[in-house]
Amino acid sequence: MLLQGNLSASNGTGSDPPVFFLMGIPGLETLHPWISIPFCSVFTVALLGNCTLLYVIKTEPSLHKPMFYFLAMLAIIDLVLSTTTVPKILSIFWFNSREISFNGCLVQMFFLHSFSTLESTQLLAMAFDRYVAICNPLRYATILTNSVIAKIGLGALARAVLLTVPLPFLVRRLPYCGSHIISHCYCEHMAVVKLACADTRFNNVYGIIVTVFIVGLDLMFIILSYVKILRAVLSLGSREEQLKAFGTCGSHLCAILVFYIPVVLSSAIHRFGRHVTPHVHILLANFYLLFPPMMNPIVYGVKTKQIRDRVRLLFRGKSF
Repeated sequence: MLLQGNLSASNGTGSDPPVFFLMGIPGLETLHPWISIPFCSVFTVALLGNCTLLYVIKTEPSLHKPMFYFLAMLAIIDLVLSTTTVPKILSIFWFNSREISFNGCLVQMFFLHSFSTLESTQLLAMAFDRYVAICNPLRYATILTNSVIAKIGLGALARAVLLTVPLPFLVRRLPYCGSHIISHCYCEHMAVVKLACADTRFNNVYGIIVTVFIVGLDLMFIILSYVKILRAVLSLGSREEQLKAFGTCGSHLCAILVFYIPVVLSSAIHRFGRHVTPHVHILLANFYLLFPPMMNPIVYGVKTKQIRDRVRLLFRGKSF
């Protein structure tokens, strides 16, 4: 009754609503306590995995190399993505705490979309790292110096911020004179825009352009990098050398698939899946947000010997 009263009070005519209300997963509200179990488990694994990865890279001198610096950046991005959304999602599932302030919603939207963009750019930077390592191994240390790595990281951050910072301002300018109930677990841009009682074509077009620009360009350059890598690997003399060279790319290829497949599926279903039930949309959107932060440290931990050995020693209570 209290929630219904709040919802009714929020359906005023002001242009900036005082609060929004997040529905969680529409149609599955009665299952929220059960759905919270895998959400909480994935979140815990993501936090522990990425924090362990950062600790291992920081404390192990043999990992102070470009590849692992890029991996540390990816771990930080995954931590920010997870902590931006999952605590609020769990509060909805556990305590029915659906209310979020308008400004809080805009802040969450900014961090969510900017760090999703940053993760895509980071995967592109890691593809460049693998390209240099395999195609120009003798110049690897001179090309990817600490200064260059820092510039790549700052450039990726600037790109993400510049592309994403218009979103909260575009959302703020819209009037919200109808329902303030967001049919989502978090403040995703288009889910909020749907509540506006005004022409939202510019928001829609900008969102599509940014998505295509980010995913399209990053994927194109990643594919181009791997085409060149494949040519370089196939030119090696023995099959053993080829497998060893291409094996260094295995973790990165897994990270690419873990990130881009859910992104492409979620975007395609959101734009074209008119007959797909709402809870499928929301579950897939959450999957693409939660799965990469959980899987990235696992993939790199399993497939990278230096990290695997160091983690094993860490959990045995030994030190170097």
